[in-house]
Amino acid sequence: MIEVRNLSKAYGTIQALDDISLHVAEGEIVGLLGPNGAGKTTLIKILTGYLQPDAGSVFVDGIDVQAQRQTAQARIGYLPENAPVYPELSVQGYLQTVAALRGIPQREQRARLSSAIRATGLTERLAQPIGTLSKGYRQRVGLAQAILNQPRLLILDEPSVGLDPTQIVEMRNLIRRLSAHSTVLFSSHILSEAEALCDRAIIIMNGRVRADARLADLARSTGALLVLGRAVADAESTLKALPGVEGVDLVADGGDGNAQAAQTLRVRGNGTELCEAIYAAAAQRNWPVRELRADRQTLESVFNQLAVQND
Repeated sequence: MIEVRNLSKAYGTIQALDDISLHVAEGEIVGLLGPNGAGKTTLIKILTGYLQPDAGSVFVDGIDVQAQRQTAQARIGYLPENAPVYPELSVQGYLQTVAALRGIPQREQRARLSSAIRATGLTERLAQPIGTLSKGYRQRVGLAQAILNQPRLLILDEPSVGLDPTQIVEMRNLIRRLSAHSTVLFSSHILSEAEALCDRAIIIMNGRVRADARLADLARSTGALLVLGRAVADAESTLKALPGVEGVDLVADGGDGNAQAAQTLRVRGNGTELCEAIYAAAAQRNWPVRELRADRQTLESVFNQLAVQND
């Protein structure tokens, strides 16, 4: 549904996107994650045809967005971070205006409006001026305009920004229902939102894709956390040599050269349970084991590791 190839974009001396490539398959719900200023919104604006890249190409449903912008946009529903609504219009009047701007044939407008209104739970608010709605309902109106054209691809930029906890849950449920008919790409810097919604997460930092993983694969990932009572010189090399170990990260090395301080190592596996082998190696070498436990990867742990590396 989305194919991005070697995409770059700079604003003066600031490199917003730096040779990004990624893809999104039809029917997926994909979270585009990263800190503020990572390049998420710039990528979305290029995907939707609102911004031209400096280099690279973007295809939506097989259509080159740069060469056939309007054709590609006809397949996309887009909710920017700030919903594009007119506060003086009623909900119904606004959606009718959007339907006309979208070029939806008159004979189809009634059915399209009815479907979008029901999907977003706006039936009781049709006559109400948008300016009098709560933030949550204004976001619903923004979503309704995004799905009027029955898009193949629904792109949402920070859809839960400014919502209270109850409204966030309602928005998640709404997006999940909409995903039955559209591929969904949404950006966020809230990790819990992505974990609750998406099949896959793409993490961007400093304009580059730093991670791309399915949440189900993260949940199945194997690893272990080993804490030793003091620094052991050959601990890393010993652990790396064990079967099933892909890598070892030194989390804490004893601190300021203090050999008596705890040494913490994160051991990454390739699908094999590692704790038994690590314990056997530690016991054989008489390491001062303080703690040994399975270490399952989460979006938060991956994000935090990348943030540390990025610093």
